[in-house]
Formats: sequence, structure tokens, C-alpha cells
Amino acid sequence: MAVTNFLVTGVGGQGTLLAADIIAQVGLAQGLEAKKSEVHGMAQRGGVVVSHVRWGERVYSPLVSVGEVDYLIAQELVEGGRFLHYLKPGGLLLLSNEKLPPPSLTLSKQEYPPEQQILEAARQVTDRIVFIPAPRLAEELGNRRVANTILLGALSAQIPDVPPETWLEVIVRRVPQKAVEVNRRAFELGRTYHDQVTK
Repeated sequence: MAVTNFLVTGVGGQGTLLAADIIAQVGLAQGLEAKKSEVHGMAQRGGVVVSHVRWGERVYSPLVSVGEVDYLIAQELVEGGRFLHYLKPGGLLLLSNEKLPPPSLTLSKQEYPPEQQILEAARQVTDRIVFIPAPRLAEELGNRRVANTILLGALSAQIPDVPPETWLEVIVRRVPQKAVEVNRRAFELGRTYHDQVTK
């Protein structure tokens, strides 16, 4: 079995590391090796957070090379654009429309790029793009913090070899007991969301 490569990116406070940990645990639940690596950039202050996750029968390194990511999960719009070069040809971009300008952007007084500009850049890399309004959907569920679970639900729908029950079992173990039900609903909502952007 080939190694499957994931890259999860966002800014501090979005639950990026929790999402990556859940992806890694899902790999382990399938009897695979799973390795994970994290990079924090002032995560507590809204800085960039990136995590590499790899599944396979044998995984030697936790880091994914440029151009080899199968699934890029971007919890923030600009961060999705920043890591596009990691996607392999035909890889999947799962992109939230969340706009949280990182300190690097605000400190340099640059303007936040238009949504369309980032989507156009993404289309130069892949025609497999799921563009999802995760913050709005999370707010509709009454909890803004489950936007990452919505993205995990959407991701799970793109990986048919893994039963949704496996994802849910891991999510239930990893979230606080009081948040289990809203996370369950967020996951199911993400699975049914198919706003597919194509060329």
C-alpha cells in the first residue's frame, strides 16, 4: 500500500493540530503506521500552524515533500494559497473560506488577497478543489469551534476506503464529552457538503 500524505494548515486557535491528530489516529485505527510532524509559528497569537501526517504500511519520515501531498486541508484561505506547492498533481485541496489574516500579512501592511485570486491560483495546481464555508456552517450548528470537524467530515467523504464510523470513533475520543454531539453533527454536515469547484 502506498503512503498517503496529508498537510493540514491554519492559524493558531483553529484546532489545526487537533485535526491533524485525528487524521493520524484514523490511520492507526486502520492498522497502518502513521507519523505526524508539527510546525508552529506564534500559534498562540494567530500565527501559522502546519502539520504533516502520513499513513502507510511502512512510513519512514513524518515530513511530506513539496509536490507530494495527496490531501491539503486548509482551514484558512491565505494559508491554503501559501501551501499549494505541496500538492501533488491530482491532489485534493479542501479549502475553508475562513479569513484570518496572519501576523505576517498584517505586520507588512499587505492587503488580504481576494478569494477569487486564491481559487484561480489553486486551479493552476489541481482541478480537485472542495471550497467550503466551514465558519458559517459551524455557526449554524451553534459552535464556531467545530469548523475543523466539518472539514474532517468533508475529507472523509473523499476517502471512501475508510468507513465514516472510524472517523467518528476517533473524533468522539478526542473531543470533550460535552462537545461530542455537536462534533458528530459537524462531521455529518461536512460529509454531505459537496460544493465542488472545478476548472
